[in-house]
Amino acid sequence: MNWNFVIFSIVKIVIVIGVLQTLAAYAVLVERKISAWIQDRVGPNRVAPPFVKYIPLAGPVLTRMGIFQPLADGVKFILKEDFTPAGVRKAYFWLAPAISVIPSILVVAVIPFGSYMGHQKMVIADLNVGILYTFGIVSLGVYGIVLAGYAANSKYPFLGGIRSSAQMISYEISMGMSVIPVFLIAGSLNLSRVISWQAQHGWLLLYAPLSFIIFLVAGFAETNRLPFDLPEAETELVGGYHTEYSSMKFALFFLAEYSNMVAASGMITTLFFGGWTLPFWGLDQPAHTAWIGLAQVLVFLAKMAFIMTLFIWVRWMFPRFRYDQLMDLGWRRFVPLALANIVITAVVLWARS
Repeated sequence: MNWNFVIFSIVKIVIVIGVLQTLAAYAVLVERKISAWIQDRVGPNRVAPPFVKYIPLAGPVLTRMGIFQPLADGVKFILKEDFTPAGVRKAYFWLAPAISVIPSILVVAVIPFGSYMGHQKMVIADLNVGILYTFGIVSLGVYGIVLAGYAANSKYPFLGGIRSSAQMISYEISMGMSVIPVFLIAGSLNLSRVISWQAQHGWLLLYAPLSFIIFLVAGFAETNRLPFDLPEAETELVGGYHTEYSSMKFALFFLAEYSNMVAASGMITTLFFGGWTLPFWGLDQPAHTAWIGLAQVLVFLAKMAFIMTLFIWVRWMFPRFRYDQLMDLGWRRFVPLALANIVITAVVLWARS
């Protein structure tokens, strides 16, 4: 057994999952701050551990920024009573949150966040069919939501689960078809090679803008974010599929939503924004030094942060679709548009060959 490979793989898994969970936690803080700014409020600005007040200058600033708010939210979820209603199907009720959060974590395994760190690839699993793996794993997340709606034995969660299953099936089709032109242009299903192609020819956003638009909108629908949050619409379904959940089981659904948002931002960065590359800095640079590897990771995270901010901004700027409008957009607009995009891209590539 290659113990060197095993040890470095475990280290990469621990680091990536730690970064993913941190990003998910602080995405909540950023969302609360952005929503407060849009609504002319202050947002979280008081929570802090007791020792922070003894830090000169930095302590009050960190408190006003709300840096410690995610920590307080996590402690709150842990300490809240874990209540299970009497009428639920208990085995499914307990299983559903885990089924929702695990796929959101597994998706990041094939997303390359850099080229090399030393002689180690900065990706957990550099699969030749990385995008197929991604769509296969993402499709499993809907089972947790449907199971939660069924297990609660209540009409509002059940309606939320049914809505989510129909919504995710509808938009997975257009999302899957939207990336076909990307791989026709790049000539590979391997995400690292897609980034390498962009390093040499430019970001695929410029070559396939329609694919980017379809993938982005489908990403909003797949993550149940506004204006596509019909499965948990508070004004209609109280809280949708997670209405009956509390404590850490609710926290897992919460974590799954934001982890999915992080994963979607990572995929958009990889497919359309050149991953860790910049227009003036390609993969022809020596990438085996730790400093360059760290710089690539920071570039990748900065692009992800931009996409995640866009996700958050859209939530607080656009109203929710009606359910018939959501389904009409998915089936009657995006599916034909994605098919036309594939045909046009294939014809153009054939004509240029």
